[in-house]
Amino acid sequence: MSEILVLYYSRHGATASLARQVCRGIESIPGMSARLRTVPPVVTAISEPQPAVPADGPPYALPEDFAECSGLVMGSPTRFGNMAAPLKHFLDSTSAQWLAGALVGKPAAVFTSSQTSHGGQESTLLTMLLPLLHHGAVILGVPFTEPAIHYTATGGGPYGASHVSELASSPGMLSANEQTIARALGARVADVARRLGEPS
Repeated sequence: MSEILVLYYSRHGATASLARQVCRGIESIPGMSARLRTVPPVVTAISEPQPAVPADGPPYALPEDFAECSGLVMGSPTRFGNMAAPLKHFLDSTSAQWLAGALVGKPAAVFTSSQTSHGGQESTLLTMLLPLLHHGAVILGVPFTEPAIHYTATGGGPYGASHVSELASSPGMLSANEQTIARALGARVADVARRLGEPS
């Protein structure tokens, strides 16, 4: 069974909710499974030391996950139109994987969440793609053949899955279209990874 790495950072749970839907989409493809991983918060000199293993939720990602998985779907909350510092900090630690070409030719996609409709989702998704391009990944989005993109009044679009927190009925609650788009993104990455792994 091939695995797709679902790598994310979540502060209040919305991005984690998207990650779980992406995993459902991945696991809808025969022979594919999701490897769910998060990253620790950035520790400063005045912060409390963080444990080596999170108290709950998925384990922390290791750079080696890039080589061990057949694809990557990466998510972060929006921070001023860019990814959150903890995810960027993790990516900055993957120089050895970049040099080794661990993601070269593997499908990759991104997802995000923001508080407001105009909170910088599209710029966050686009800037999250830049390190993946440097890593040599094959970039995927959500095509307009996915009907939910035409009907969503909250998050989700061709650049990746997304969620708007202020429009949710409760914290971390995704709309039906946001869930559908996140699952479609996961399924697309898994399907492409499966096809790329087939003998020619």
